[in-house]
Amino acid sequence: MERHALQHLIESTIGERFADVEVVDVEIRGGRSPIVTVYIDRPGGVDFGVCTAVTQALDVLRDRYTLEVSSPGLDRPLRKRAHFERALGERVSIKTTEPLDGRSVFRGRLTAAGVERVTLTLDEGPQAVIPYEAVGRARVIYNFDDNGGQRE
Repeated sequence: MERHALQHLIESTIGERFADVEVVDVEIRGGRSPIVTVYIDRPGGVDFGVCTAVTQALDVLRDRYTLEVSSPGLDRPLRKRAHFERALGERVSIKTTEPLDGRSVFRGRLTAAGVERVTLTLDEGPQAVIPYEAVGRARVIYNFDDNGGQRE
C-alpha cells in the first residue's frame, strides 16, 4: 500500500473511533516485512491503554505490517501546520529537503507558523523563514538540567 494511502487509512480509522486521539506521525521502515510506527497524542497524554486500543483499532493492518503504536515523546516531530502552531516559542530543529541560503539544518526558537511558512529566530541570532514544502524533518528540542527540569 502506498505511504499516502496507508497514512490516510490510519488517520481516518483513528479519527472515526477516537475523538480525542491525534495521529502525529506515521513511519514506515523495512522492506520484506515493513514496520509501521504510528505516533499518537491526546490531551492529557498517551498511556498504555490508549496505545492498546489504537493497536486493536488498526488490527486490519497487522496482516501486512508489523505495527507499533507510541507517544511521540518530548522531542516530538512537527509535520503539520497545527504542530508548528502548538510549538510556538519552543526551540526546534528543522532539516530541509534542499539547502536554503546554503544550509539544510536550522535550530532556533519558533516565532511564527503562518499559512505557507515558519519563522525561526536562529540560535546564532538572525531569523530564517522556511516554507513548509521545504521541511524534510522537524522536531521540538528539549534540554534538561541536572534536576530533570526543562532549562528553556
